[in-house]
Amino acid sequence: MSDFSALSRYFGSATATLELADGTTVIYLRRRFVPAPERYALLQWHEVRDGERIDQVAAQYLGDPEQFWRLCDANRALRPEELVDRPGKLLRITLPEGLPGVPDA
Repeated sequence: MSDFSALSRYFGSATATLELADGTTVIYLRRRFVPAPERYALLQWHEVRDGERIDQVAAQYLGDPEQFWRLCDANRALRPEELVDRPGKLLRITLPEGLPGVPDA
């Protein structure tokens, strides 16, 4: 069972514990490795418009503005704002990792 919602980027991520010198136990989240964008099935491309925000794009295509991290993962972005920093940029809109797409659909 995960401590994170199934919609969280950390869902399924492992935790570890660290025992401090004073006996305090600290539970922490292990590092999350982002899958290569090629592992996501491409649904379509989105061309960024002037003034657009990544949460707006996530709401439009994924139905939830808080799922912006899926767009970051699919486009190999560390900072969400870099995805919409210039009009005309093309963003990959993909299925979640592990869901196969239909080739040439």
